[in-house]
Order: sequence, then structure tokens, then C-alpha cells
Amino acid sequence: MAPAAGNAEQIVNALGGAGNVLSLTHCATRLRFELKDASGVDQTAVEKIPGVMGAVPQAGDRYQVVIGGGVQTTFNEIMNLPSMSGIGKGLSDADVKARERAKARGKFAWLDAFFEYLSDSFRPLLGVLLGSSLIIAIAAILDALHIVPFQGVDRLTDAGATWVFWDAMWRSVLYFLPIMVAYNAAKKLNVDPWIGAAIMAAMFTPNYLSLTGAADTVCTQTALGKQCVATIAGLPMQLNDYGGQVFVPLIMVAVLAQLYKLLKKIFPENLQMVFVPFFCLLIMVPITGFIIGPISIWLGNGLGAGLAWLNDAVPLLFAILIPMIYPFLVPLGLHWPLNALMLANISTQGYDFIQGPMGTWNFACFGATAGVLVVASRARDNEVRQTAIGALAAGLLGGISEPSLYGIHLRYKRIYPRMLVGCATGGLTIGILGWIFGTVKTGAFAFTSLLTIPVFTPTWIYVVSIAAAFVVAMLLVIASDYRTPEQKAQAEADRLQSEADLALEEAGRAAAAGAPVAAAAASGGGTATATLVRTDVVQAPVAGTVVPLTEVNDKVFASKALGDGVGIVPSSGRVIAPVSGVLVTVPDTGHAFGIRTDDGVEVLVHVGIDTVRLEGKGFDVHVAKDQRVEAGDALADVDIDAVRAAGYDPTTIVVVINTMTLTAVTPRDASAVGLGDPIIDVTP
Repeated sequence: MAPAAGNAEQIVNALGGAGNVLSLTHCATRLRFELKDASGVDQTAVEKIPGVMGAVPQAGDRYQVVIGGGVQTTFNEIMNLPSMSGIGKGLSDADVKARERAKARGKFAWLDAFFEYLSDSFRPLLGVLLGSSLIIAIAAILDALHIVPFQGVDRLTDAGATWVFWDAMWRSVLYFLPIMVAYNAAKKLNVDPWIGAAIMAAMFTPNYLSLTGAADTVCTQTALGKQCVATIAGLPMQLNDYGGQVFVPLIMVAVLAQLYKLLKKIFPENLQMVFVPFFCLLIMVPITGFIIGPISIWLGNGLGAGLAWLNDAVPLLFAILIPMIYPFLVPLGLHWPLNALMLANISTQGYDFIQGPMGTWNFACFGATAGVLVVASRARDNEVRQTAIGALAAGLLGGISEPSLYGIHLRYKRIYPRMLVGCATGGLTIGILGWIFGTVKTGAFAFTSLLTIPVFTPTWIYVVSIAAAFVVAMLLVIASDYRTPEQKAQAEADRLQSEADLALEEAGRAAAAGAPVAAAAASGGGTATATLVRTDVVQAPVAGTVVPLTEVNDKVFASKALGDGVGIVPSSGRVIAPVSGVLVTVPDTGHAFGIRTDDGVEVLVHVGIDTVRLEGKGFDVHVAKDQRVEAGDALADVDIDAVRAAGYDPTTIVVVINTMTLTAVTPRDASAVGLGDPIIDVTP
């Protein structure tokens, strides 16, 4: 669930205000801020904003706020704030210098910049990559059902023109991926993205492709296939099929960025529009064709061959290693190099063998989230439950793990060890079965979700492996809980307090609206119409010493935000009703009682400060919600010594929560009081 519009402003304010924001972009799940100074950001405050799943500080004053699937909406709401209208425009000299200092301040800022470069070159393409993988998944299903031949056939002769055209729908993404990556990479490095795309596109023109048939081109058959070298202006150029290659545009654009900056300095502004693109194309197309292209192909082939060797030599180790390292790579954004290798494998070999083991990590992640959902539902923790539902949907249907990681797993550190057991189980399963029956492979770059299962072969091995990872992680979380005992106690206390506050608010609204008086019979549970009792005074619910409300050790009550009243330092543990009326609040912990009188006075008796955390220990409650009580009736008996021994202040607070709607609420002076003595005068 994305933050509401009002919370968009809270995010900006928590990061130091719009004046502290130099730039803002977003990816699939995160807002990516570059700040003037990130040292003053309160990460705890950021994470408490509704809809925020987590916050990730980075070197160089970069800061990421994790939103999940609704990140685009939140980004738009932030950018539409009046205070954000100047972001990215007209930075002063001081701002520019501050940004440069920020870049240099982080010890590993260059490393962050490198991985951000990789991430931002690919992230805008996630949608079309996922879409193309689903198109090939449909064809894989039809092939499995023997409706149409698809895998390992000549499409044109065995399947016909229809399936050749079907191929075009998904191959368009993978084949022209280098052009798309070049566009994004250039944009990331502040280069005209169309220049980057045009340079890469030169390698896909019919003119370039026709060089293999030129008279002065020499082709030889090697272990890697047919290799051709053309003679261009007397120099040899290795010809390659650059379809699907991602290292080429990444390296090319990094070089282009330096040339682009140099040309912008050389040419005056009124000539840049023509001569900067001209010289970029004139210089970078040959450099890419002669040097960057071949080197990048060798690099990709080398890395792919190394992983393939590891997979062939020790397949079990490889199958376990991949899912075990991914949980640590993804939160840091370090998984993109492996994603690039997957794409390179598909381009050069026609298939990839990394995504199968990687899928077991994803499903272990989703299984842990499912376990959290079960536990949170039992504990009635609505916030975590809703987060888990959204994260699980994003994972199982979209293959996106960030909502699970940042929304849940990194907040509750007990989850990671259990998830890693699921990763190891899935990796071991796919490794053993793959060793016996054949390595799991795929011919598409697929987000490992339920929808893309058919693109993996052998499919049954993949299904068994991801199911093992999912189930083991889920059961371990369910069996041992995702919270520490302290977190569990705090969550339960917060839930009970929230329920009590909600009940009191509802009672206050009902009283303000003049709701009719209806009371439940004290013992029979039926209803009866009560005789109207006028409330002139609130009696002491406990015996002890009255203290001014402003002196109690609770900022909320002391501020009188919940109404005027008094505190009583109790001398005994008997608690009685201070007024006659209906009990609208009686939490299971017995630490608070809310009573609505016949004439609309709302009185809250709160026994002790933070005693909700005792979870009812030391509290013997004698009444129930909706029961009618008369002034002086026993509400509970409390072991005051046990409360003090547990480290809690037993001061009992009595407030009239609808003070603002009454004519007068006048606390009496501090003094010693007995049970039932008047402590507050009330004029409805």
C-alpha cells in the first residue's frame, strides 16, 4: 500500500525538507534520493510513516525509501508538492559544490555509483522483460501440452509462420536489449540518451549485418562457432551478433560519457546541438565496432564459461551457492551483474542455467513472507499482515522480492536464518535432481514467479525445488515466529492499546452525537433501559494521593491531549467505577476502563503507565465490555507491588476524554483520597 498524499509530504520532511533534496528518481520499488546532507535523517521516523516499507542509507548522501508496488504514485505525489517544484532545476553554485562534496564524502561512493549505474540501466526495462518472459511462457505451456511444437524446432518449417510471428513478440525485447540499455545508461550518466541508443543501433543495421558477406570478409569455423573478420579502411574488425548483449552498451556508454563531457566543453552552446552528436557518432561507432564490442563479447563469454565450468564441475555447489548469496546481493543492489550474465548466456548459448537455482532463493523469500502472514494473522497484527499480503502478491505473481525484503525481512532479523535454510533446501534439491536428470535451464530472462514456471526445463525439477524452498522457509517462520520475545510483547501491547484507543474514540463520537443510552445487564448479557443518572462528580477509582495531571510520567496524558483529569498514586489495589454508566472499553490486559455515563460523560481509568506491556499479569478483572456499572462497583484488583517490581509506575490516571464537549471539567486539589472520594467536578 503506497503512502497517502499527506504522507508524501511527511517523507520529504523526514529527510530534512525539500531544501535538502538535490534529486529524486525511483525504480520498481524504491524512491532514490540524493540529499545535500543525509547525516541528520532520522531513519526510524522515516520507517514509521504509513506505507513506507524501509529506508536504506547509502554512501555519498544517497538515500533510498522503499515503498513497494505503489512507488510510481508516491513519486508523483512527492514531485507534485509545491515545495518540490525546483528539484533538478537551477542549482546554485553552492548547491553544485555541496553535491560534489557529497559524492566524495562516502568512502565507497564510487562503488555505490557503479551499482546504481548497473541498476538504473536495467530497472526501467523490468516491465518489458517480464512481459516478454510471459509470452514465451505461454508458448512453453502449449509445447508441453503438445498443441504446437516450440522448443528445439525450426519455427518456420515445424511450427509455421504464426509461431515465427509469435517469436517476434518476445525476441524484440531480448534482441534489441542493447539499444534499450544504451539509452538508459546514457540517461543515467547525463548523456543525450538518443546518442547512446544510436551508436548501439549502428551494430543492428542491415549494413553492419551484411558485412559478413562482403568480398574482403574472412570467416572461419571455431569452437565457439563461425567467426568473421571484415577489413574496414585497412583495419581488421571482428564481426559479432550483438543481439541480447548487455556488456557492450554498458562499457560503450561509460566511454561515451567522457567524450560527451569533453565535447560539451569544447563547443560553444549554440553549436553543441549539431557538433556534439556528430563527433560522438563519428568517434564512438568505430570504437565500439573495433574495440569495445569484441572486448565486451570476450568478457561476457569468459564469465559465462567460468560459471558454466563451475556448474559442470561441481553442480551441487553451484546450485547451493547461487540461492545462498542472493539474499545478501539483492538488498545491496549487487545482483545486477549476475542478471547481466544471465542475459549474456541466453544471447550466446541460447539458454541460461543461473535462473533455476536463483528461483529457489526467490521462493524461499516468498515462503518466509507467507509464514509471516500466517503468524501476523494469528496475532491480529493488521499492519504486518497487510504488508505481507502485498509483498506475497508482488512476489508470487511478479517475481519481485524487494517488498518482502524491505517491508518485512530486514525489519525482523529472525527471518533471515530461517529463509536461508529454505534457500539451502531449494538449492540442494535442484542440485541433486539436476545432477541426476539434467540441469534446469531456460531460454528466456524470466522473473521467477508462478507465472513463469513453464519457461524452465525440466519443469518438474524446478517445481519440486521451489516448492521445497517455499514450504521449508514458511514452516520455520510459523514454528518459531518472526519476532523476538521483546518485539512480540511490544506488538501485542501496541495492538491492545490501539484497540482501547479506538473504542474510546468511538464512544466519544457516540456521546457527542447524543446517542441513545442502552446498557447491557450486568450478569445476564441482555439489554435494559437504564434510569438516567446525572453526572456531577467523578469519584476516586483507587485510594491514594492525588497529583496534578501535568505531573504524571506520561507525556500524552500530561499534555491533556486526551482530556482533563488527575493522577492518583495508589495505596491499594482495589479499582472501582468512578461514575455510573456503560463500560465501552475493557481490554484483556485489564489496565484500562472506559465508561460512558447516561448523560454523555466519557471517563477513562488507566491503571499504571505502560502497564499494557504486562499483558494482564497482576490484574484480576471483574467486569466485561458493554456491562453497566454503578459508581463504587468493583472493576478490578491489581497487585500494585507486582506492578512496581516489574518496573512500571502504578500511578492511576483518571481523565474525562470528551472534556472539550462539556461545559466544565474541574479537577480538585491534590490530597489524600479514599475509594469513592470526589476528585473531579463535571458540568455536562
